[in-house]
Amino acid sequence: MLQSQPSRIGTILLLLSAVIGFAVALYAWLTPLTGVTGTIGALGVAIASLLLAIVAFILRGASRRGARIFLIIVTLVMLFGIGFAGALLHQYIITAAMVVGLMGLIALSSHSVGPNHRARA
Repeated sequence: MLQSQPSRIGTILLLLSAVIGFAVALYAWLTPLTGVTGTIGALGVAIASLLLAIVAFILRGASRRGARIFLIIVTLVMLFGIGFAGALLHQYIITAAMVVGLMGLIALSSHSVGPNHRARA
């Protein structure tokens, strides 16, 4: 099945924000003199960014309306949580990446899923 252009761009933006969030959080967690070296917050943001990438793939493949709405809400909460945590860690690149991810989520959620017609017996 071919994906529409907004769906593809939305998925790419979400994955890009997840990769940037993971890379910056991991860098802050491992590198001395970042102020958050070895903290649970930086590690938590890195793990949450990995989960965001997984949810982005699941969201792209979701076909039922209820599951899609649930995954959009979960993704929105994750984007705000990771962005807020990035701001608390003084890693504003993470917050900016989550804004890009929000744009991707908007593009991905604007892709409507057609009604699921099933034969009734």
